[in-house]
Amino acid sequence: MPNTEDLRPNEMRVIACGTGMPTQRLAQAAACFLVELGNGDKFIFDIGSGAAERLSALQIPYDFLDKIFIGHLHGDHFGSIGEMFIGGMIMGRHVPLRIWGPSGPTPQLGTKYAIEKMKEMYTWDVAGRVGMTDTRGFALEVQEFDYKGVNQVVYQKNGVTIRSWPALHAIDGPVSYSLEWKGLKFVFSSDTYPNKWFVEHAKNADLAIHECFIAVPSLVTKMGFTPEAALQVGTQIHTAPEAFGKVMSTIKPRHAVAYHFFKDFDTTAQVYERIRTTYDGPLSLAEDFMVWNVTKEGVRERMAIVEEHTWAPPLASPAIPPKMEDRKAESERLGWEIGYTDFIAGGKLDYRDVIEPIYEEASKAVGRELKYPEND
Repeated sequence: MPNTEDLRPNEMRVIACGTGMPTQRLAQAAACFLVELGNGDKFIFDIGSGAAERLSALQIPYDFLDKIFIGHLHGDHFGSIGEMFIGGMIMGRHVPLRIWGPSGPTPQLGTKYAIEKMKEMYTWDVAGRVGMTDTRGFALEVQEFDYKGVNQVVYQKNGVTIRSWPALHAIDGPVSYSLEWKGLKFVFSSDTYPNKWFVEHAKNADLAIHECFIAVPSLVTKMGFTPEAALQVGTQIHTAPEAFGKVMSTIKPRHAVAYHFFKDFDTTAQVYERIRTTYDGPLSLAEDFMVWNVTKEGVRERMAIVEEHTWAPPLASPAIPPKMEDRKAESERLGWEIGYTDFIAGGKLDYRDVIEPIYEEASKAVGRELKYPEND
């Protein structure tokens, strides 16, 4: 149960916050895995559509959910960044949201371009909140690295080393990651066809998470794919269950995790049986809110109990009152004045008689005068 279990100094905890497929459904969000370390560090690997809701349900202060590592730029692997950017700020992130991701064969196919354009998309959203709430979290920092780098260090701090290497998925650009800390090793493939870099650099992993797509027959019967499309997507763009098993038999992790398929009563057994034709080691078939505690002594698998009706998590740092001068500064940056035109302001009804008492009530509650705005 979130916020009830302290990690030991040498313990790693991994929580699946998205294990599904490229299409959306309520039962499983798209790809997302949270890695928590005994030193307090937290890292998010991929953050696909729907994953922000799962992260929220864990009730972790958003100041600690500020490091996101993207494997590639398909929406089911980074589609919730906007929700973390806006929603995380509203719910208490007071530090920049930091994003690491690969470059592309052209600048327009890289992480930096994607995030810059996403921020542009939220121009109205941000402008409409500046000066109205604590907007210190409205900042993005992007660290783009060479997607061709082989086992390159992309992050190193507090004893944590994160490396990347190329992956094969759709077009040039995708990468896989490893995280090493205090003799423990976590590996995350994101999406990829089996490749030499993963086999080489994922060895000695304590927890190896690799995509394992739905079996080809299910793509035909459950999703209506033609046999040609099912074979292309299920065996060439993604990793088939049989191929997943072969990869794990090669790298021999302490514990293997298969994700990226809809885990239903009529699909799970087929995925499992196909994996077992090529791999007989420790295995999890991932589902949302599955938890792995990793120590030198072993790997323990459980399920998290979460709050579906979650509100804001505890704050990691105090909030500050909004400042209207921030709105002025943002207006100058944008080159146009934020606020109402006279036409829109002219539509405002005079409800001061019912709203002013709310200010008086709030003033009594906090012990200081909070004035009704005269020019709003």
